[in-house]
Amino acid sequence: MVGRLVLVLGDQLSPDLSALREADKDRDIVVMAEVMDEARYVPHHPKKIALVLSAMRHFAEELRGDGWQVAYTKMDDAAATRSITGELMRRAEEHGTTDVLATRPGEWRLIEALENAPLKLTQLPDDRFICSLDEFDAWAEGRKELRMEYFYREMRRKTGLMMDEGNPAGGKWNFDHDNRKPAKTDLLRADPMAFTPDDITEEVLDLVETTFPSNFGALRPFWFAVTRPQARRALDHFAKHLLPGFGDYQDAMLQDDRFLHHSILSVYLNIGLLSPMEICRRVEKEWQEGRVPINAAEGYIRQVIGWREYMRGIYFREGPDYTSRNTLGHDRALPPLYWGAETKMNCLAQAVGQTRDEAYAHHIQRLMVTGNFALLAGIDPAEVHEWYLAVYADAYEWVEAPNVIGMSQFADGGIIASKPYVSSGNYIAKMSDYCGNCAYSVKQKTGEGACPFNLLYWDFLVRHREQFARNPRMGPVFRTWDKMDETRRDAVLKGAAQVLDDLDAGRTV
Repeated sequence: MVGRLVLVLGDQLSPDLSALREADKDRDIVVMAEVMDEARYVPHHPKKIALVLSAMRHFAEELRGDGWQVAYTKMDDAAATRSITGELMRRAEEHGTTDVLATRPGEWRLIEALENAPLKLTQLPDDRFICSLDEFDAWAEGRKELRMEYFYREMRRKTGLMMDEGNPAGGKWNFDHDNRKPAKTDLLRADPMAFTPDDITEEVLDLVETTFPSNFGALRPFWFAVTRPQARRALDHFAKHLLPGFGDYQDAMLQDDRFLHHSILSVYLNIGLLSPMEICRRVEKEWQEGRVPINAAEGYIRQVIGWREYMRGIYFREGPDYTSRNTLGHDRALPPLYWGAETKMNCLAQAVGQTRDEAYAHHIQRLMVTGNFALLAGIDPAEVHEWYLAVYADAYEWVEAPNVIGMSQFADGGIIASKPYVSSGNYIAKMSDYCGNCAYSVKQKTGEGACPFNLLYWDFLVRHREQFARNPRMGPVFRTWDKMDETRRDAVLKGAAQVLDDLDAGRTV
């Protein structure tokens, strides 16, 4: 006799998933489905689609090998429907049951779709995270400011990671001051671990190549891990070869070294092939045994148990309308350069080109290059959000939306960030080697050849002066503007207007 249908989504590929723990292996049927609605609700990068589909197929085989009954739908199956709920309805009719057991999805869109389906649904919490949503709400309740740093300290206390009798190891919670060094090219620096596609992955690559021929991004070469053993090897490789320099150079950017000391483990963590604590315990062990400095270990752990968990808490606390927020009233269309059109700005060309090729860029490239430009140029945050969601292999709405709507675009009015993350070209020049090969001069503030970041930075502040002039962290910046020679101020605003006019007219910037 058939029991329930057990839904496993493409970012829930964990053997200890709450729905699988609750299910009966002898009676229940696991439902997994590759559906067009999920592949096309934004134009996902081909590498991202291939990663999810291949990892799903491998995970289904692992479940079968462990004794589960798995009803699996491939995207090109003749009977396939377009949606997750459509597949559940089809399997319900096929097996004579309307009972569905699911782990809560990480996106309001899917949560609501499941709840509205004519099925008897039991949704279980996704406890693969360190902080439950109830726990986050309890922490947030009554606070005037929801600052990540204070939440992170609670997570350190809860997990015991890098703690010494109730106190932070090294006497400080945060060693970020040591993590802002520019990097130099190093031919001996290791790359992230790459994996050769097996037969299952090759079949998926052929499918994606045929089905999504026009999506932005290079499908091949494909090198991501698609199984848990591979992901664990990637973790081991990072811990041994790249973690020691991660802290120092985590904010650096080099045009001929796309990965530097970054782990790329978020790609595997966010689909369930790795868990946050196994990553953090491994990082902590490397520090405890003296192989990595404290700033590297603490900086990495903070990203996992601090920033990642905090973003999820914010997303679910703020509700389904979060992605539509637009406090600054920005409405400019996303420029074609984000989809690979020509640009004379080398930093944007490098960040977008890397995104196109790898479905990956690290946090400073996302925040201070592509995100910074979008904010300065007044681009509609909903379009920016959808771009990030589409082009990055680790992007799922619960983590991507707060990073973009809140942190990057300040569209939530300051729930996450205490001030907008905007800068002139000086920051990019300091942290990268991009400016040396640029058609613009980062040292030039006005006139022909001036860096657009320099012009748009001041233009943004002038446009939004009423909102930010009283911000204690931004007051000195406005005083600098006020002291500036009037002729120079006029030249800045004229130059910025030309950049924005060129964007609107579709001219190359």
